[in-house]
Amino acid sequence: MFLTCEGTLGVVPATMDYRGRAPPGDLHAGYQRIQGINLGYLQINGTRMFALAQVLSDLFKDIPRATISKKMETLKIKSRRCDLAELRTLKAIRSVPTRAVQCSLISKADLEALCTSCKSLSPRR
Repeated sequence: MFLTCEGTLGVVPATMDYRGRAPPGDLHAGYQRIQGINLGYLQINGTRMFALAQVLSDLFKDIPRATISKKMETLKIKSRRCDLAELRTLKAIRSVPTRAVQCSLISKADLEALCTSCKSLSPRR
């Protein structure tokens, strides 16, 4: 397998409600080395989710975005918008720029499928 775990940052504190309690489902964040590149992730409901912006800019930087988009469509890979707490966490671990106002996430399984599908498109490292 080409995915290896580099390390985790642990539980990222969520914003508190007016009673001083964190909402259920605290986010776990960390980094995972994928094809020699450290990508930040969020562990959401047991699934590792990666910022699509970072995947495109760091992992698939030599492949046109339209090509990646077509591959995602062919593989039926759906991304989902992250909420404000998730976006703040991704900014904190520097997976997305601090100026970002929105971000899409894809699962680890979808990322693996995309990497396998795009293997022949990118030059060897």
